[in-house]
Amino acid sequence: MTADSAAPVVDRPTEFVQSLERGLAVIRAFSDERPRLTLSEVARHTGLTRAAARRFLITLQHLGYVGSDAGQFYLRPSVLQLGYAYLSSLSLADIALEHLTPAADELHESCSASVLDGDSVVYIARASTTRIMSINLAVGTRLPAATTSMGRVMLASLPEAELEAFLAGVSLEPRTPSTITTVDALRAEIDRVREQGWCVLDQELEIGVRSVAVPVRDARGQVIATVNASAHSTRVTLDTLRTTFLARIQQVAAGIEADLAARR
Repeated sequence: MTADSAAPVVDRPTEFVQSLERGLAVIRAFSDERPRLTLSEVARHTGLTRAAARRFLITLQHLGYVGSDAGQFYLRPSVLQLGYAYLSSLSLADIALEHLTPAADELHESCSASVLDGDSVVYIARASTTRIMSINLAVGTRLPAATTSMGRVMLASLPEAELEAFLAGVSLEPRTPSTITTVDALRAEIDRVREQGWCVLDQELEIGVRSVAVPVRDARGQVIATVNASAHSTRVTLDTLRTTFLARIQQVAAGIEADLAARR
């Protein structure tokens, strides 16, 4: 088999089923660049003989995973079932963590996901690289929605009546000298977040900590969660937060939304 289709030969258990490996290699031979392949092309991309490739293609065709037309083979929609079982087994937190982890590795800063619960945001996933806050943030941690970037994104998504009810009862404690402490100022900031679609928070929750957050939407366009990247002010400027970090965290949100849509 070729390197792009075969699994490593080393350390295979005695129960390893090579025919299954070869059948999956046939499926992986198809791609965006190669949506249709002849028998000879499948054999070449998998390293199989023409006879073996033909047997696997016929089997996959019989099972409904492969179709054929004018001497060419192509994947059928049924092949999506192979990935659906995996996606359907994942929770929102699982899916979020899969996207947050590589983003945290690339940015070298912590990335998180949370949902709104009352007047707080609750962390449901977190990929941490360094500890930048005095408290230990972990799954289940609750923070005030009014003074967090993720919380303000969630508040900006609320229907007007719910937002007004929140603002009427919110307690705005000055966590730092930069914390917004009046309802009018908070309302203006939430309106800005709603208009631009993201939120930057600069040292309002804790001195030295800044973050950028964006919403995660379901298939109907409803905000169901939010993701953010946070960093210490000595390492990351506000300009970098609004450009590099914002772009990367928007990619995270898009990836989560795509996986949620595929799961449906």
